[in-house]
Amino acid sequence: MRLAIALSAHGLGTTSPNPPVGCVILSVSGEIVGTGYHQRKGESHAEVHALSAAGLRAEGGTAVVTLEPCNHVGRTPACRQALLNARIARVVIAILDPTSRGEGGAALLRAARIDVEVGVLADEARFVLGPWLTALDRGWPVVVAGYAVGQHGTQPLEPSAVGELRAGVDAVLYEDGRVEESIPDSHGQGVLDLLPSVGVADPADSLSKLYTGGVRLLLLAGSADFIASYAHAGLVDRLVVDWVLVPDASSITSAFMVPVGYRTAVVNKVDRALRVEFVPDGR
Repeated sequence: MRLAIALSAHGLGTTSPNPPVGCVILSVSGEIVGTGYHQRKGESHAEVHALSAAGLRAEGGTAVVTLEPCNHVGRTPACRQALLNARIARVVIAILDPTSRGEGGAALLRAARIDVEVGVLADEARFVLGPWLTALDRGWPVVVAGYAVGQHGTQPLEPSAVGELRAGVDAVLYEDGRVEESIPDSHGQGVLDLLPSVGVADPADSLSKLYTGGVRLLLLAGSADFIASYAHAGLVDRLVVDWVLVPDASSITSAFMVPVGYRTAVVNKVDRALRVEFVPDGR
């Protein structure tokens, strides 16, 4: 399952509005014979990629998957049926899919006399699936934001830092309301329905519009004041602050401000800065 979780992370920033899912196929003897992950909506799901790699070696084996196999036919066939066609004997699932239609893939697999186990390393699988599940539950994207603090106060993050954060999100919202896909064409043509711009005077409304367009992970790019307008409304889920290292650190401590209601989650040294990540209290 940990391998499946690691594979699923390849889909961060490209699968939305679908979830990032990973799958590993084990042979009857327990040997890994196939792996796969979901990359984009409209393309093969993780199970299909893994089963294709395994071929006939999947028969009688085990499928280990981070999210319950789907039981409905959309742009792709139902993964539940692909597992049955491959004559898989056992399916191990980390998290049940809250979007399952009808009885759910797990129930239908059990009805077909497949051995199904649910809840394996669910907490670890949430490191990747968590943002998608959270966005689905509340109806707006999980929001990442960041700024730098230097000798002369706050400023936007360095382009290299912004690039790191862009890699794992679906879209970027700028201070002037412009919206763009985080990595051009990474989701496939026509998958995300992004407005050229959204109004940022009402943070909650802007996030709702982006969610409707398929965005599940969003990066805010702009000044600390812009980010604070979302953070004070409780809409920033991960706040990244790069504290630029200067000879006299005392001169910048007054500018090192974080919105009330956030706690320190991670502290690292990166390049010429200390990177401190904050998350809302209680999350």
